Amino acid sequence: MLSSASVYPEKTPAAFEIAAKLGYDGVEVLVSSDPASQDIDLLRRLSDYHQMPVTAVHSPCLVLTQRVWGRDPWGKLVRSKEMAEALGAKAIVVHPAFRWQREYAKEFETGVARMQDETDVVFAVENMYPVRVRDREVVPYAPSWNPLDRDYPDVTLDLSHTAMSGSDAMDMAKRLGDRLSHVHVADGFGGQNLDEHLIPGRGRQPVAELLEYLAADGYEGQLVLEVSTRKAPDRQARMRELAEALAFTRLHFARPTVEPDGRPRDRRERIALLRRGPAAPPRHFSVDTRGTVDDQDGDRGRGTDGGD
Repeated sequence: MLSSASVYPEKTPAAFEIAAKLGYDGVEVLVSSDPASQDIDLLRRLSDYHQMPVTAVHSPCLVLTQRVWGRDPWGKLVRSKEMAEALGAKAIVVHPAFRWQREYAKEFETGVARMQDETDVVFAVENMYPVRVRDREVVPYAPSWNPLDRDYPDVTLDLSHTAMSGSDAMDMAKRLGDRLSHVHVADGFGGQNLDEHLIPGRGRQPVAELLEYLAADGYEGQLVLEVSTRKAPDRQARMRELAEALAFTRLHFARPTVEPDGRPRDRRERIALLRRGPAAPPRHFSVDTRGTVDDQDGDRGRGTDGGD
């Protein structure tokens, strides 16, 4: 799926259009200050027009969306749930509370579990990161930035956030096990407090290895491309980057094929199968004054009056 955040600074409608043109399977809507991202009726029309289902709703829990849908964090989750149910989305992505949201942080884990009991839509809590200020580390999230420290039944694993936190993405995925139900596919180098959200394959995260592990393990959750294309000079450049991200993800998430004896086929063989075979050698013809065609690479042709 494609996150609507991936088309910024373009607006939410562009995410549906680009996802449809590139062949994505659906859209994750990041609820933001863009009015279109908050309008259920408009999102339904966009989904129907482009034949792009809304598969997930990202609750407005970023620093930049603190005023979207009011300041009550529980009210934001309730409205996110209502939007997801109305649009047929299967998941709600939510960040853990900020430390300054003391009452919300204190009740966050039990509150999310209580809300989960009221709906079939999954609340997938996202892994976050500490922030480094001069020579010390500050954790802006509570009860924890790391979902391994908590008992959330469903988790979103973000590969840009693992880069920023210095986490081992493979280890985190394996330890989460069945609790991993949502993945934000991205990349990053980490350091300098930059949440980069690079196109997969352009950073240092084990994105290919993780996708291959999930494919072999029978993962059935959602894969969402949440990348930054804000530096793209125009729509065509943005689409090229999002096409590359989609191709990378589909290639490495391909279910592993097996040899006749049951051994898994090497990934390099799977990649080779997707490459176009060599072109057929060109054929050369000559035509004499009587209209007879001579196939110089095969048999002599017949005259035009007998024509093959």
